[in-house]
Amino acid sequence: MTADSPFIETLNDAFAAFVAPDAPVRCIASGFQFTEGPAWFTAGQYLLFSDIPADTIYRWAEGEGHAVWRTPSHNANGNTVDLEGRLITCEHGSRTLTRTEPDGSVTALAATFAGGKLNSPNDAVVSRDGTIWFTDPPYGIQPDQQEQAACHVFRLDPGAEELVALTGDLPRPNGLCFSPDETLLYVGNSDGAEPVVRRFRVLGDHTLAGGDVFATIEPGVPDGIRCDEAGRFLSTAADGVHVFDPDGTLLGKIRTPETAANCTFGGTSGTTLFITATTRVWAVELKVHGAR
Repeated sequence: MTADSPFIETLNDAFAAFVAPDAPVRCIASGFQFTEGPAWFTAGQYLLFSDIPADTIYRWAEGEGHAVWRTPSHNANGNTVDLEGRLITCEHGSRTLTRTEPDGSVTALAATFAGGKLNSPNDAVVSRDGTIWFTDPPYGIQPDQQEQAACHVFRLDPGAEELVALTGDLPRPNGLCFSPDETLLYVGNSDGAEPVVRRFRVLGDHTLAGGDVFATIEPGVPDGIRCDEAGRFLSTAADGVHVFDPDGTLLGKIRTPETAANCTFGGTSGTTLFITATTRVWAVELKVHGAR
C-alpha cells in the first residue's frame, strides 16, 4: 500500500457481497488536521464533515470539491442529519449538542445534565421517531474541567429539554449506531485498555439492556460506527474500516493510510461510503446501502 492507495482486504468470502475486491478507494479531499463527523445530505447531494482542530465544518459535493461551510464550528466533532434534514452537531468547544435550522441559525439542544456541564458531546444518531442519542466522553476538555461523574450515552426525546442518561459504565463511549430495525444499539468504547464495541438491546421504553461485547477493534480503537441494510457492522480503526457480519465475524477491511475516525453512507445512489481519516476524506462504492 502507498500513501495514496488504500485497498480492500478480504478476510471472508462473504465480504464480496459488501464490496468488490478491486473497488477503487479515492481521496476526495485533503489537507486537513483531523477530520471527523461525515454527514450526507440527500436533498442537496452534499457531504458535511468536521476538522476538529481547525474549528471548521466543510462542505463537499461531487464535481465541486470542498469549501468552508462554517467557521468557527466550536470544534465540532460528530454530525448527523435529523428527520427534517437538519444538521445535528456535537460541539467539543461549547460542550453542547446543537441543531442547525433551515435559516442557518443554531439551536442549543443540550448543554448540561444533573446540574453540570456536559463533558464534550462526541457522536450522535437519530432514531426513526426523532429521538437523538449521543455519547459524551471527555476528549474535548481537560481533566479538571469535567463536571459529570461518568461518561454517558444520552437520549434526548422529541420536544424534551432534559436528557436521559442510559449508560455510565463505559470509560469512553464514542461512536454509536442502530441495527436496521433499531432493536439493537451498538456503542464503541474508545478506551485504549478496552477497545471494544458493545451491543445493547433497545427496550420498548427506549432504555437499554444487555451490553455484551460484540467485537474488539485492533489496531487502534473503535471510533465512528455504522450498520448497513443487512445488519453488517462497520467500525473505523487505526488501519481503516473493519466490516463484521451480524454474528461478529470479521469479513474484511477497507484500508486507509491514516487512522480512520468516522464514516457514513451517502452519494447519489446511497451506496458510497465516505471515510474521514485524519488529514483526508475518502470515498468507496459499495454493493449495499446503509441502515435506514
